[in-house]
Amino acid sequence: MRQLGIIDSAFINLENPTVPQHIGGLGIYDPSTAPGGFVRFKDVLAGFERRLARMPIFRTRLVEVPFGLDRPYWVLDPHFDVEFHIRHIALPKPGDWRQLCIQVARLHSRPIDMSRPLWEAYIIEGLDNIPDLPKGSFAVYTKMHHSLVDGGGGANFMAAIHDLEPVPPAPDESRDPPARFGDLQPSDVRLISKSLLRTGTRLVSTVRGTGRLLGEFASMARRILNEELPPAQLSSPKTRFDQPVGHNRVFEATQFTMDEIKALKNAANVTVNDICVAIVAGAMRQYLLAHNELPEESLAASMPVNMRSRVGETQDNNQVGAMQAQLHTNIKDPLERLAAIKKSLDAAKAYIDTPLVRIVALPGALPPLIAKPLARTYVRNKLTRYLPMGQATVITNVPGPPFDLYCAGARMVTYYPLGLINPGLGLFHAIFSCAGKVAISITGDRDQMPDPEFYRECLDASYDELRKALLGTGVPALAAKATAKRTAKVVRKTEAKATRAAKPQAKAKTQAKTQAKAKTQAKAKTQAKAKAKAKARAKAAKAAPKRARRSIP
Repeated sequence: MRQLGIIDSAFINLENPTVPQHIGGLGIYDPSTAPGGFVRFKDVLAGFERRLARMPIFRTRLVEVPFGLDRPYWVLDPHFDVEFHIRHIALPKPGDWRQLCIQVARLHSRPIDMSRPLWEAYIIEGLDNIPDLPKGSFAVYTKMHHSLVDGGGGANFMAAIHDLEPVPPAPDESRDPPARFGDLQPSDVRLISKSLLRTGTRLVSTVRGTGRLLGEFASMARRILNEELPPAQLSSPKTRFDQPVGHNRVFEATQFTMDEIKALKNAANVTVNDICVAIVAGAMRQYLLAHNELPEESLAASMPVNMRSRVGETQDNNQVGAMQAQLHTNIKDPLERLAAIKKSLDAAKAYIDTPLVRIVALPGALPPLIAKPLARTYVRNKLTRYLPMGQATVITNVPGPPFDLYCAGARMVTYYPLGLINPGLGLFHAIFSCAGKVAISITGDRDQMPDPEFYRECLDASYDELRKALLGTGVPALAAKATAKRTAKVVRKTEAKATRAAKPQAKAKTQAKTQAKAKTQAKAKTQAKAKAKAKARAKAAKAAPKRARRSIP
């Protein structure tokens, strides 16, 4: 029996039917590399079961302390059934990319059963009409509660359930016996007793921690006043993404090669992360501009930080902080925007060792008795309208392995992470690099982003804009053609939406022009009529004497 850490508990305290606290991933696989050129469901099932036997955390369930007096505990699930957690589904025909995105979004919208081990996996077949995928490809969507893993831990889990070659060597059971993980089912009496015994220690720890935290904040403020730290980047103008969120999610993704991203970062003398964040910033600018909602001030983003290298390995599943940075979406020029983003990210990194980064642990510092009602009240009453988060989105960058991975012999073609959203943070960007590819995927609230496919086009157009600005005419002909096509598509949509937004004014202006034109035409017509009549009268008057003279004998 192991108690959850403070950050792990934070995600349990924030769990809500509207905002489930799980993350996920979508891997797509080519079965042609598997023995016989195909993969059966039972092969995937057997692979999961074999590996999970050596990863006890994924065979454990949550046991809460009665009355919410203390943080919950992990215990082994005596009724663990791998077939409950791994399901087999297929897309209806035609089985295209949009259908896959919708299916994954639906699966990601559903909360996890909190009475069982906190993860699920779905093998998805029927990907018959997705471009550039080998015939017979299948997908595996996994979701795990954030209390189990953070971004770095999720990458480790992904690596653990895959092989490094299509036909891996048989495991040596004698050399690496299955790990054990504590008690199966502690009694309520034992849980309450442990909580009461910990009361004094917890109180002393809380007082010391509060004092230490206040001292760290005072030190941070002093460093800012002495200009040893740049001013904190904590504000962001209101957008559609800082509103209350509903039950439904959307998912979309795009992908680039690592060579393409490295070419851009070398040309600009920045990092790969700088380039990826700039692509996201450009996409948000184009998307909001197309909807006539782009604020004049810069948007800000929250960026998770892996703290393992700083605090060392602990018993906590989550070792993560968060820093804030400006996206400079108010800058039109892509190169100027990139330079400003790099400066902003460098300034944000200066806060990694400050308490501001560890603020994500706050919901877990309180016992569930207090934290859960507060979280429910915040969500139910949509208090984000009055207490905004101060960021427009979350951007996380998780590096994966630089080599190929295999599931039941099938090579992983690509992988897209999925994040979680919360009230006031309704858009999540995940950047993932693996085997020479860089994927940017988004998880969002369906009410806030009803057109995720258009946002993917904005991501592609943002990349194209940045590539053109950095590489100029050095873009290959085929790539340039694709660039022009994608950019033109986004521009057309942007112009169309701008036209619809200005339709009432345009209509009034057109009506005014029409009325003025009609008036002018009527006046001209009247003048022409009068002129014709006068000319006719003059002609008649001139002709009358001649006719009189011809009548005289």
